[in-house]
Amino acid sequence: MWVRWKPGDAVTLREIWRGRIWTARAVTVVEDADDRLMFHVPPGIRWKCPVASGGHGWMRVPEERWTLGDRVWERKHVLSFAWPDVSHAVLAYWDDEWSFLGWYINLQTPLSRTAIGFDFMDHMLDIEVQPDGSWRLKDEEELEEWVRRGGITELDAHTIRQEAQRAIVRLETGLPPFDEPWQDWRPDPSWRVPELSPGWDVAD
Repeated sequence: MWVRWKPGDAVTLREIWRGRIWTARAVTVVEDADDRLMFHVPPGIRWKCPVASGGHGWMRVPEERWTLGDRVWERKHVLSFAWPDVSHAVLAYWDDEWSFLGWYINLQTPLSRTAIGFDFMDHMLDIEVQPDGSWRLKDEEELEEWVRRGGITELDAHTIRQEAQRAIVRLETGLPPFDEPWQDWRPDPSWRVPELSPGWDVAD
């Protein structure tokens, strides 16, 4: 049985694609409860991103070969929310001076607990939400490209789009986290910038 994390603990969030690590990020735990997980991503974290073999650009859609490169998360504070067995997460964004920038709904597999944090896989399709609540779908082309490359099926893509509609209902009906004034949230000033956990590079 995995441990329950405490506020301020550093854990590693990884995307896993076909048994390999696609991305790895160090984040700070805000809440680890039965019904909700919350994490803070501060500016300045170093994280691992997929890079095409022999290339330098960040790969957006999984292919058969990639290596992991280093990137630095800059400028934005993120507070993320996830729920058990829910195939999307909600992220609140601020700039480095804590001006609220809006929300981002990330379509993904539910988080799976590991010894060093949590694993999941992004589903490409996202929803950008402005501070006034207006929204737009994002990265539909990447989802279609994933289907064309054989990474997922048309049925998978249909299921992902259905999940996007459920996420939009969450937004438009004011379900958590849209029922609280999270715009005023701030992290504990004693929390340090998190670093990747030892063993982050070994997929479970």
